[in-house]
Amino acid sequence: MTATTTITAAPATHLMRALRRREISSRELLEQYLARIEERNPALNAVVTLDVEGARATAAAADQATARGHDLGALHGLPITIKDSLETTGMRTTSGAPDLAGYVPARDADAVARLRAAGAVIFGKTNLPTFAMDWQTYNPVFGTTNNPWDLARTPGGSSGGAAAAIAAALTGLELGSDIRGSLRQPAHNTGIFTLKPSFGLVPVRGHIPGPPGTLSSPDLAVVGPLARSADDLDLALDVLAGPDAAMATAWRLRLPAPRGRSLSDYRIAVWLDDAAAPVDSTVLRVLASAVQELRHAGAHINDDARPVDLAESNATFDKLFQAAVSPGAADWNHTNERREQLRAQWQAFFRSFDVILTPVSPVTAIEHDHAGTPDTRTITVNGQARPYVDQSIWTGLAGASYLPAAVAPVGRTTGGLPVGVQVIAPYLEDRTAIDVARHIERVIGGYNEPE
Repeated sequence: MTATTTITAAPATHLMRALRRREISSRELLEQYLARIEERNPALNAVVTLDVEGARATAAAADQATARGHDLGALHGLPITIKDSLETTGMRTTSGAPDLAGYVPARDADAVARLRAAGAVIFGKTNLPTFAMDWQTYNPVFGTTNNPWDLARTPGGSSGGAAAAIAAALTGLELGSDIRGSLRQPAHNTGIFTLKPSFGLVPVRGHIPGPPGTLSSPDLAVVGPLARSADDLDLALDVLAGPDAAMATAWRLRLPAPRGRSLSDYRIAVWLDDAAAPVDSTVLRVLASAVQELRHAGAHINDDARPVDLAESNATFDKLFQAAVSPGAADWNHTNERREQLRAQWQAFFRSFDVILTPVSPVTAIEHDHAGTPDTRTITVNGQARPYVDQSIWTGLAGASYLPAAVAPVGRTTGGLPVGVQVIAPYLEDRTAIDVARHIERVIGGYNEPE
């Protein structure tokens, strides 16, 4: 990690070491985050709900436990925030919807409960588009969230408030969600790390949508961490991953270790552009430069290998997505078979390669544009108008086939906007995706606090 000006900008793993060594107390760290929010959040509108007194009490209890020599878990005393689509006990959870503006859940979403049980101090909620359904973050309840790198631009969506809060050092760790790039696109836009876990690895019960009280899990949907280092993703995954309460009666989780140790151990495929989703030259230059740096650091890279056809994968993903968010689809079984064919192609590909690096989005963070709907808006790629929904094509590669995908920051454009790279790994080999992101971080530099 590069030098930063405040302890609030340190990775969660660094903060945990400081808490355990009693270099700082949980209450002191919480107060620093609250002061940081008071200073920076008015311009960002990333954190939209706070439970200051509840968090202070929890942090004080964590400090008392530390003084007695008790450890509450892997996140003991760490102040964190949660995306406002995830139910949080006693704290307003709106999903950006006016009908839920006063909704206060009586229980935590499963993933939130795991963070709390590991000792995290949950002190606030972060903004999102209404019902998490856009690549920009704005809603009628809380308004618009701005990108800390450029306030005229969006941090992305739907975990946009979460990403902005991590980038601006307003919180120690964040929990968001992803179907169509909702973790990965905001991480790319704000210069931070994230992990879209393998589908089914982290329970999603308690996410809105569906409606409060929904027990079933929608196809494609995952819950995962946003953070300031790859090590933080490992830390969070240890806490979050595992079967839900019903499955835990018989199932246990043992994720494989990373496929390699050093960067040179990995067989890395690179796929930076495609006619089905052209990548803007400003983004492409940063990605190509990062790949060259990895080559010079000893990485074994193949530029030509392709696991699937991008257009076909996107068509399948789009049908699966429509089925997941609509009451039903007559051709779901046919589309699911196409998905299984794609998964088989990925499995064959990963016998020869360990990961593939791709763009996250064709563009960097776009300027705020709330006109029309996602179906009518456009983005500009190399001077040409492209469909707004192109922002999901590269992330859909992993989504359609249930694959884990990490995002690591790899630099900034000449205009100063962050660019991230997507690291797609084999199903349930989330540790490999994180480890390659860790090597990228070491070679290229990782998170920088916005200027």
